[in-house]
Amino acid sequence: MADSASLRRVSPLDGRYASGAGVIIAPLPKRRRFSLRARENDATNLSDVLGFALPRRPKTSAESGTAAALWLGPDEWLVFAEGDVADRLAGLSGPAFATEITHRNVAIRLEGPAAEAVLGEGCPQDLRLSRFPVGACSRTVFGKVEVVIWRRSETVFEVEVWRSFSDYLWTYLAEAARAPAL
Repeated sequence: MADSASLRRVSPLDGRYASGAGVIIAPLPKRRRFSLRARENDATNLSDVLGFALPRRPKTSAESGTAAALWLGPDEWLVFAEGDVADRLAGLSGPAFATEITHRNVAIRLEGPAAEAVLGEGCPQDLRLSRFPVGACSRTVFGKVEVVIWRRSETVFEVEVWRSFSDYLWTYLAEAARAPAL
């Protein structure tokens, strides 16, 4: 039996790669994630911790340096952070709370002119650039699973999913990439 010090957590998507006409799908490297909860008036004070103001409107994100925050609800954000910012978030204690969820989620990147169409195969949300501009993010569904979609550029999306559903999502995306409805 291996001792726990020699074991490392692996992503269920390690080594996977998929592509299709106009899209490349790849797992993103591990990154620290936090579920941040704060009331309206307490959220204002978190800019000192993050180095930028939290986004306050639906479907918006903000980022600076090694941290980014995605608005998920009136009192909830998904935060990606590294280094000092992550350490400060991990140390928060009331009235705002950050729970590290690094090992709960994995992320998938879709890139290319067909990325939007491939995501549209399983997501009921309107992802057209005019309705879901660069920087937009949303908690939504894809097929049967809850995901968070973040538009990074006109042709690049990141999709966060619970690791237990990642194989299902990956298979669906890879199949949709074979013949996206452009």
